[in-house]
Amino acid sequence: MSPSRIATYFHIHLVSDSTGETLNAMARAVCARFTDVLPIEHIYALVRSHRQLDRALNEIAGAPGLVMHTIVDPELREALEEGCRKLEMACVAPLDPVVSSMSRYLGVPLTNRVGAQHALDADYFNRMEALNYAISHDDGQGGQDLEQADVVLVGVSRTSKTPTCIYLAHRGIRAANVPLVPGRDPPAKLLALKNTLIVGLIASPDRLIQIRRNRLLSLKEERDTSYIDQEVVREEIIAARRLYERHGWPMIDVTRRSVEETAAAIINLLSGGRGQVEVLG
Repeated sequence: MSPSRIATYFHIHLVSDSTGETLNAMARAVCARFTDVLPIEHIYALVRSHRQLDRALNEIAGAPGLVMHTIVDPELREALEEGCRKLEMACVAPLDPVVSSMSRYLGVPLTNRVGAQHALDADYFNRMEALNYAISHDDGQGGQDLEQADVVLVGVSRTSKTPTCIYLAHRGIRAANVPLVPGRDPPAKLLALKNTLIVGLIASPDRLIQIRRNRLLSLKEERDTSYIDQEVVREEIIAARRLYERHGWPMIDVTRRSVEETAAAIINLLSGGRGQVEVLG
């Protein structure tokens, strides 16, 4: 067996005149492409004055590395790039190529408005309303107005219903979730829905048992329980599949899917019709 490589650590400085979320997500996505490379992130958000920029440059000087930024203001941008040149550090504006290409394609000028992507517009408030809805309709709560949901997720315990609903809410989609409990019929309100997309989530027994066992350990519960019994879990999944098929609900297998992938599949169902049962592996 060959010895494992020692991870390479490096400093990466993320300078933004807004929240820094876009820059942070981009940096992590790029770093994920490299094996055994671990970034030490330094985030400087809401940098909108020369004083704030000077403080950021002082910290950057103390931990040499790569600098990435999304500064819009021309003066601040020039000051940052000049400061990095003096420190002999690479300074990258990763959005520039995309923004320039889009500007040329659209034939319209750029805006220099700081934080334009986070304006408090209708989309922002829709996302906040969707998030409130997801929280108040988690795990079968708020069943009296399920018809207001864009989608209702149904599944046995630990099939990622809650995190998927929260992710969808950040996309402005009202998502509720209803758990399937062994020995209980699904809520009548759920079965009465006519114009709401209902999606059934399933997972392999082995995967569910692993997740449930970790959940019990986090709760310091060490007693044997049917919650992680192989045969009981298998019966839960079979019953769930039969329920989905009986009602013609689309099914998504989340065994090897991330929350983002599951949400993407649901968004496709919302935009592409709901006619037939579809099992997504």
